[in-house]
Amino acid sequence: MSMRVVVVGAGITGVCAAEWLRRDGHAVTLVDRVPPGDRGQASFGNAGLLARCSVVPVSVPGLLAKAPGMLLDPDSPLFLRWSYLPRLLPWLVPFLRNGRRERMETIVGDIAALTNDSVEQHEALAAGTPAARFIRRGEYGFLYPDRAAFEADAMSYALKRAHGFTWEEHEGAALQARDPGLQPGHGFLATFPDHGWITAPGPYVAALAETFRAGGGVVRAAEVADVKPGTVTLAGGEELQAERIVLSAGIWSRRFAEGLGYTVPLEAERGYHLMLRGASHAPSHPCMVTAGKFVVTPMEAGLRLAGVVEFGGTAAPPSAAPVDLLRRQVRKVYPGLTWEEEESWMGFRPSLPDSVPMLGESPRAPGVILAFGSQHLGLTIGPRLGRMVADLAAGRRANLDLTPYAVDRFNA
Repeated sequence: MSMRVVVVGAGITGVCAAEWLRRDGHAVTLVDRVPPGDRGQASFGNAGLLARCSVVPVSVPGLLAKAPGMLLDPDSPLFLRWSYLPRLLPWLVPFLRNGRRERMETIVGDIAALTNDSVEQHEALAAGTPAARFIRRGEYGFLYPDRAAFEADAMSYALKRAHGFTWEEHEGAALQARDPGLQPGHGFLATFPDHGWITAPGPYVAALAETFRAGGGVVRAAEVADVKPGTVTLAGGEELQAERIVLSAGIWSRRFAEGLGYTVPLEAERGYHLMLRGASHAPSHPCMVTAGKFVVTPMEAGLRLAGVVEFGGTAAPPSAAPVDLLRRQVRKVYPGLTWEEEESWMGFRPSLPDSVPMLGESPRAPGVILAFGSQHLGLTIGPRLGRMVADLAAGRRANLDLTPYAVDRFNA
């Protein structure tokens, strides 16, 4: 049965949901104040990874003990605007509690259930469309100073192995032959096969949205003022009526979901990237530099360095220190690297304390489907979430248990 559907939020999750819903035969309107693929979206500035194996959350055993030292270390990838700390605490305390071993292992399984087929999900959605050209298949590497540093990460690798991920190990002369530009102080590489990346995340999302539009979908550039069952109200008072409403507006989803009666401890992790245009060297595939906790990704526009976490809310302007850190760290990896020009970016990763998204139909607001809070994995799992949203809208049974992602799990 064809329905009217309004999707609020035109980032990767919203665009994917809109397109799967359109393919189901529904009359779909996609609404956002900025165009799909705009640099104002978190989807624009990520590392471009389709990170199947990134199943271990940031909150792990021992993080609480390490965090104070990280905040005081100028070479640490963790930043905090100290005036924001009182507002952060209601999110931070449960986030750290979720790092207890037993709880963390459960979360790993919940994440893996969403990431395991991410490359195939992207390929299925983009097949036969202009967006397909942005998808690359290949390895994903984790670069360490030496084997001892790799072995210190044994817990993470044991968890990955438990969920079916395998890797190859490279060191010494074989590693230098593989990537001659590497500084000798980076002597060990673990590579995971069957991964992928997007060579231009912003244009990729825009291309998916154009496919949606060309197929009969409607894209509205408008500010959403309110979401209620059956009605999306735009700034200025216009009302869009729909049998189904999808809330997928990233960090901006919080106020709409709270207006529907939900407790939503959604926090903005301020992520940064530095795009190096005309870079003299690039690895053949994306690589996580573990010492600096940032990813180096070869893209159409150049070499993208992405990572770093800053807590400071959504109102403060970008900070200089995270970008300076990325610039310093890449020179430690590739000391001979040069580039013609650079461009920096900051955006808001929508993060919940348990590191998994909210996904499901609202029992408090019939006909409203929530799909947001993907933290560091928004691009990776966007098509999977979008397909599941279409299933929920049609009343089809999901192919996995949605309990871990329940939209009311934070309500007392």
